[in-house]
Amino acid sequence: MKVLSAIRKRMAKEQPFSGLRVGMALHVEAKTGILAIALSEAGAKVRLASCNPLSTDDSVAAALKEHFGIEVHARKWETLEEYYQNLNAVIDLSPDFVIDDGADLITMLHTSRREKLDNVKGGNEETTTGIIRLRALASQRKLKFPVISVNDAHMKYLFDNRYGTGQSTFDGWMTATNLLVAGKKLVVAGYGWCGRGIAMRAKGLGANVIVTEVDPIRAIEAVMDGFEVKPMAQAAREADIIITATGCRDVVREEHLRNIKDGCVLGNSGHFDNEISKRALEELGGKPVRVREFVDEYRFPDGRRIYLLCEGRLMNLGAGQGHPVEIMDMSFSIQALSLQYLSENYEKMLPSVYNVPKEIDNEVARLKLKAMGIKIDRLTREQKLYLSGWEGGT
Repeated sequence: MKVLSAIRKRMAKEQPFSGLRVGMALHVEAKTGILAIALSEAGAKVRLASCNPLSTDDSVAAALKEHFGIEVHARKWETLEEYYQNLNAVIDLSPDFVIDDGADLITMLHTSRREKLDNVKGGNEETTTGIIRLRALASQRKLKFPVISVNDAHMKYLFDNRYGTGQSTFDGWMTATNLLVAGKKLVVAGYGWCGRGIAMRAKGLGANVIVTEVDPIRAIEAVMDGFEVKPMAQAAREADIIITATGCRDVVREEHLRNIKDGCVLGNSGHFDNEISKRALEELGGKPVRVREFVDEYRFPDGRRIYLLCEGRLMNLGAGQGHPVEIMDMSFSIQALSLQYLSENYEKMLPSVYNVPKEIDNEVARLKLKAMGIKIDRLTREQKLYLSGWEGGT
């Protein structure tokens, strides 16, 4: 993680977080561990919980505790009760700043743990689902501190959401199923940046890709990118594999499951486990039987067998190892720099959701290019004058 390493080295000297308490709810895996260490070395007292019951690497949690003195409240296969206990343990720190993924931590601060709310000066949000929730909170004027949308930084969503999700989804697929993708009909629900990445990688693996969408512009884009576009009701009849990545609930629901193809494998790369209706699966197929570590089988009365990966949770982190290190190098560099920006500017910021400052996006891009050994051109003085003028011509 060469970009984050450069930022970490500078921050260790400058100590921008000296005396600050930082509460984090992120997927507890190796790349997250490096971010936590970087913030700790920059002076922060860090407490970390997972933002998903399945996404903790227990060896990373143990290493952070034993070798770096960072308090971690997380384990693989947490129950929901343990999950919320661990988030509460982070809030017990009385954090000055929070880093969230999915907005559960920030939501709890605004609901069940309001007694800790006044101490929080600001936060970062990592993912699309969390930003949707926080923008809704802000639109109702209920958000109580400024939050930076790390998710909407160009150096995050163009790479993390697209290339990261695209590759890590199939890392999770292979670990969970060990099944072939080539030649199969694979449905991608949602053609946002995550869906784009999944569809791109599925095509590269030889799948016949069908996209489902509710947004007409994205649907046209998917067609122009060479994919079939169909309603889920039609796509489910044909699908060998369905992967959801929408940030919405009940994307695959009872009406689709009643007509789903025998042997279809359902997976989700969206943040929450509600994109595929588990309630509908149980109503139609009864209690599931675990046939592999990350695969549950539902047996319908007519003999059809449907398979759900990772209990409907993030398959790329439940069964896979998450996004590649080169991707998270950029995303977590934005996290670190955005946290520094917040710590220096929060007093001037109203409670709202803010985009990552352009200079942070550009700094991460420059550092990444340098790490890759790539040089680019610069505008000449004449070109700058031309681009700032209005007369045009020669």
